[in-house]
Amino acid sequence: MNGIPTVPIYGIPVSKLDLKETVSYLVKVVSSRQPHQIITANPIMVMSALESSAYMDIMTSAELVVPDGTGVVWAAERVGNPVKERVAGFDLLHELLRVGESYKWKVYLLGSTPEVIRETARRLQMQYPGIIIAGFRDGYFGPEEDEEVVSAIVSTEPDILFVARGADSQEPWIAKYKSRLAVPIMMGVGGSFDVISGKSRRAPKAFQKLRIEWLYRLLKEPTRYRRMLALPKFALKVLRDKDKVTKP
Repeated sequence: MNGIPTVPIYGIPVSKLDLKETVSYLVKVVSSRQPHQIITANPIMVMSALESSAYMDIMTSAELVVPDGTGVVWAAERVGNPVKERVAGFDLLHELLRVGESYKWKVYLLGSTPEVIRETARRLQMQYPGIIIAGFRDGYFGPEEDEEVVSAIVSTEPDILFVARGADSQEPWIAKYKSRLAVPIMMGVGGSFDVISGKSRRAPKAFQKLRIEWLYRLLKEPTRYRRMLALPKFALKVLRDKDKVTKP
């Protein structure tokens, strides 16, 4: 993790940097042109890693894992090795674009539906006129089109690649093509494009302050309940494991 202070959560090195420090670090990453996969970790992803060695390899080999989920922040506090703050992927995306304006960073957007990705690109270009939307593509493509997609991204030489294809596919996809893409910042952003485009809303501030954004998402999308079952399972596991949480 290049000297970044971390707390191990079931072997996953979670960054202890706050949002401002994370952005400062990533500015240096862009300058170095060294490929970095940034994972915005939440309890669902940690549980997936514990159930799949392949997913665990992806999580542990990422150059930067930030504590996106409040459950991850809580777990670090629980084991007595707290992170400075939650670093939400949505906030990190916007802060990188804000800072990137002064550097004229080029950004590639990948994922979601054709309508959502077009509107996301339009709105981000309006909100951050100093950045360059180098290209965008929807996420509806199969493995047989990967080569075409990778080549299209590489040809634009972006500084940042945001991928919105869901945690179960975006992280493995970035990890698989990380060396080929060679983009300084490659980050999965889940449903962020839906929010940016106006298709959906982010949880109200009250839910964010109470650390229950997951509840808002569940209320809006009840079909997510199966996926959300990982949250109480994670909490119970941390409580049960006690000192084992930070063991390799």
